[in-house]
Amino acid sequence: MNTIRVFLTIFFCSLLLFSCSNKNSQPFEATFTGEYANVYTGEEVKDCPDGFECRVVVNFEGTATELGNISGIFNFCACGPEGEYAPTHSFLVSENGDSLFFSCNGKVIEGRTADHPEFVTSYWRDPFVFTGGTGRFEGATGGGTTDDYNSSLDPNSHHNWKGTLTLKK
Repeated sequence: MNTIRVFLTIFFCSLLLFSCSNKNSQPFEATFTGEYANVYTGEEVKDCPDGFECRVVVNFEGTATELGNISGIFNFCACGPEGEYAPTHSFLVSENGDSLFFSCNGKVIEGRTADHPEFVTSYWRDPFVFTGGTGRFEGATGGGTTDDYNSSLDPNSHHNWKGTLTLKK
């Protein structure tokens, strides 16, 4: 009888411990389209790492789970060795005005994969990381993988992200 009582005590204490966690993880999915706003070269890339010959600014809009309609900005060094782009320090803004900060970097690959439509001209599938935010995104963590491409149908970038967003409770 004592063993059952000890087991039940440990079980209920464990339930309380896990239910009182100060973190809330949830799946994150976002679909958005970016408009290339500016491509800077020369003196305007002086703060980029060596080997990066341009700075790119992309304004985007779309939707994300738990955030609704989103907008945001990518600002990153690009035109790097073999299509590399340096870490972005970017953000998205949710419907209520709270910002979610993120960073990603990787490599743009010319062409397309077998699972891409014919109109894909280049793509990148790279990790992204959430680095905090404002309002309900303060202290946010998590991340995932991009599945992005450029298209011959329009001058925009197309983004499909999946991962996990962890918020403070």
